[in-house]
Amino acid sequence: MSLEIPDGLGDLLRDFTVAVLRDRPIDLHDFAVDYFTKIREKRRPKSIPMYVIVDDEEENSGEPDKDVFKPKSQKSNRYARRQSVSAERYDPEEDSDDEDKVIHPKTDEQRDRLTEAICGILLFRCLELEQMQDVLDAMFEKEVSPGENIIRQGDDGDNFYVVDSGMYDVFVTSGGEEKKIHRFDNKGSFGELALMYNMPRSATIVAVTEGTLWAMDRKSFRRIVLRSAFKKRKMYEELLENVTILKTLEQYERMNLADALISRTYDDEEEIIKQGEDADGMYFIESGMIRVTIHKPDGTEEEVGRHTKGKYFGELALINNKPRSANVYSIGRVRVAFLERGSFERLLGPCLDIMQRNSELYKQYTEQAK
Repeated sequence: MSLEIPDGLGDLLRDFTVAVLRDRPIDLHDFAVDYFTKIREKRRPKSIPMYVIVDDEEENSGEPDKDVFKPKSQKSNRYARRQSVSAERYDPEEDSDDEDKVIHPKTDEQRDRLTEAICGILLFRCLELEQMQDVLDAMFEKEVSPGENIIRQGDDGDNFYVVDSGMYDVFVTSGGEEKKIHRFDNKGSFGELALMYNMPRSATIVAVTEGTLWAMDRKSFRRIVLRSAFKKRKMYEELLENVTILKTLEQYERMNLADALISRTYDDEEEIIKQGEDADGMYFIESGMIRVTIHKPDGTEEEVGRHTKGKYFGELALINNKPRSANVYSIGRVRVAFLERGSFERLLGPCLDIMQRNSELYKQYTEQAK
């Protein structure tokens, strides 16, 4: 049986880690079962309205094996070698910004290569510009040779790796049999799960060719990635609590929604949405004010409304699966939380009926303009 690492697994496990750090459950096993059961129930087709199309890529996100969440114990001789390191507790609320900050000097050429290598890494997509600079500072270059073991299954996690160049095979040993399950070909990242969960490496990764990796030590990884995810969730939970339509969501649903949001900033009079374009997502206003306009048949542009913090926009095109029906511009500097289409369809099913009723105003303006 051939196994593959599913897309979205890193985000799924990161979200679970943040939930654990936030709720601090007494029994991690029960918490994990409850957490992933709720996610599974929400993703079942019966809970999604008929007019919502689920992204196939979202459906490929599998649930981790229950054994992944087994904590290390004194009973496990195999994984007890460096237990004092692996079992260290991390609390994002107590972590200070500059404590144990690591900086590895780099040339301009190295920094450019590293920037290109990490630009598509999902783990970093929620980071602010300053935090991305911390990532660049904390990573160090590692040259590898063919046949070199980068990580070994069962070892304690020490670094997170981003591929700069080269090919790397992933092997998993189960029941005494070793199987190749994946190959990284000049791109990708690996090693985050052991750092997130204080667990042994779940696979062996071997360099197939000569290559270059960028590595980040466990403390820097936790300080930058886990703490930022925790702070982001806390900030967005406070924002979403004040959005009226989301009152119908349960707390864990709002937490999942908070994790899916991406911050975007716009300067004065910058176009956020253009009438007639395809919809890629919806927006929640974090700060500032936006104005909504529509193009009339005579070529003029009419303002039909303004919105401030706590309001949302851009959902109508997603609900009706039609192009944008209005323009949206920033008034002064505006910061929004963006929810992409796939996450909208997956997370906001319980709110869509309310959104449809609230969207009637937009429809009226559009009909008047025809």
